[in-house]
Amino acid sequence: MENTVKPGYGAVADAPVEHDNNAVSEGKIWQVITASSVGTVIEWYDFYIFGSLTPIISTLFFPKENPVAALLSTLALFATGFVVRPFGAIVFGRLGDMVGRKYTFLLTLLLMGGSTFAIGLVPTYASIGLAAPLILLILRLVQGLALGGEYGGATTYVAEHSPDSRRGYYTSFIQTTATIGLFVSIAVIVGTRFGVGEADFKVWGWRIPFLISFFLVIASYYIRRKLHESPLFAKAKAEGTTSKSPLRDSFMKPENRRLVILALFGATMGQGVVWYTGQFYAYFFLQTVLKVDLVQASIILCVALLLATPFFIYFGSLSDRIGRKKIIMMGLLCGALFTIPIFYGMKAFAGPITEVTPATVDAAGAAVPAVMKALTPNMPALIALVFCLVLFVTMAYGPIAAYLVELFPTSVRYTSLSLPYHIGNGIFGGLVPLIATAMVAWAATQPSGFLQEHSIYFGLVYPVVIALISLIIGTIYMKDIRNVKIMD
Repeated sequence: MENTVKPGYGAVADAPVEHDNNAVSEGKIWQVITASSVGTVIEWYDFYIFGSLTPIISTLFFPKENPVAALLSTLALFATGFVVRPFGAIVFGRLGDMVGRKYTFLLTLLLMGGSTFAIGLVPTYASIGLAAPLILLILRLVQGLALGGEYGGATTYVAEHSPDSRRGYYTSFIQTTATIGLFVSIAVIVGTRFGVGEADFKVWGWRIPFLISFFLVIASYYIRRKLHESPLFAKAKAEGTTSKSPLRDSFMKPENRRLVILALFGATMGQGVVWYTGQFYAYFFLQTVLKVDLVQASIILCVALLLATPFFIYFGSLSDRIGRKKIIMMGLLCGALFTIPIFYGMKAFAGPITEVTPATVDAAGAAVPAVMKALTPNMPALIALVFCLVLFVTMAYGPIAAYLVELFPTSVRYTSLSLPYHIGNGIFGGLVPLIATAMVAWAATQPSGFLQEHSIYFGLVYPVVIALISLIIGTIYMKDIRNVKIMD
C-alpha cells in the first residue's frame, strides 16, 4: 500500500512505499550523488585541514611563550568556524528555499575554497604580529558560514532526486563525505610532510594543503554547474508553493518549530558529539595527549576510517527497511557507554612516553618545551579502538540525512533541516576539542588526586553527557519517519 503521509508532522511510516514519489532514472541519481558528494568532500577537506594542522598553526600564529595558551587559542579559532555554521544555515538556507538548491551550494563551494586558499597565504605572527590570528579568524568565519549552507543544500538536493523507498541508501553517500574529507585532508598533509621533509613542513610546507584547495574547488565547480535544479523544488517553484519567508515559516509556525527543536535535541546534538569525539578528537588526543607521532596517528585514523566508511552506506540502507530512529539511537547509546573505556584503552596501547628533545631556551630567552613522543604504540590495537569509535559515528550519522529531509516540507526543507543540523554538529559537536581540552587542563590543576590521575579523560565527560541527554529525548519524543512522500 502506498504511503501518502505528509512530511513535517511526525507521522510514522510503517512500511516502504510501492510507488515512489520521484521518477528519476538511476543513472541521473548517481550523477547527482557524484557531483554533490565531490563538492561536499572538498568543502569538508577545506574545513578540516585547519583542525588537522592545529599543533603547527598554534606555534606560528600565536606567541610561543605559553604553548598551552597558544594551543587553546588555535582551537578557539577552529571552533569559530563551527559557531557560525548555524548563521550560514540561516542565510544560505533561506537562499536555497527561495532561489534554489543548485545555485546556493555553488556559492558556498566558492566561498569555502576561496577562504581556504587565502589561509595558505596569511603571514605568520612573527611577520605581522596580532594581525595574523585576526586574519585567520575572519577566514575561519567565512569557512563556517559557507559550510553552514553546503550540507543542507547537498543533502536536500540528493534526497529530492531519490525514490522514497531508497532515500536512506542514496543520502547515506552524502553522509560519507565528512569522513572522506577528513581522510583526504590527513592524506594530503602526511603526503606533503613526506615530500618536503618535517623541518620544512613546519616552516612553510603546511601551506601546501591549503593552496591545493584552489584546484579542487575549480574542478568541483565545473562538475556542479552542469546540474539542474532538483525536480521537487522545480515543481514547487512552478506551482508557486515555495516559501516567501522560509525563516518565518520554519521557526514561527508552532508545528514546524517543534520539529526543529526535536531534531536538534533528540538527534543532531548527540550525533554531533559522537562524530567529533570518535573521529576528530580521537586524532587530536592521540597526538597531543598520548604523544603519538603525526604520521602514526594519521595511519591509525585513516585505516580506521577506510574500514568503517562502508557502514555509513550499510546503516543508511538498513534505515530504509527498519527505520531511522532505532539506528540513530543505538549509535548514541554506544557512544555514551563505550567512549570513555575506549580512550582508556588507547592510553594503554599507546605505550610509554619519552622525551626526545629536552626543554631549552631560544635566542630571545623564551622557554621552548620538551618534545615528547610515545615509544611503542600498538598500531593494530589502536586502529581497532578508533574503528569502534567511527562505527558508532556511522550508526548515528548514516541515517540522519534521510530522517531530517523527511521531517520537513519542501517549501522550508533547506532552512529547517540546516539549522538544527549545524547547531548540533557545529556548536555541540564542533566545540568538543576546545571544551574537552579546557576541561582536561582544569582537571590537571585540581587538588583531588583522582582528578589529577585521570585528568586526560575528564574532557570526555562533555560528549558523553550530551549524547545521553540526546538519547533520552530522542527515545521518548522522536518518531520513526521513513520512506514518506516528501512533496508538499
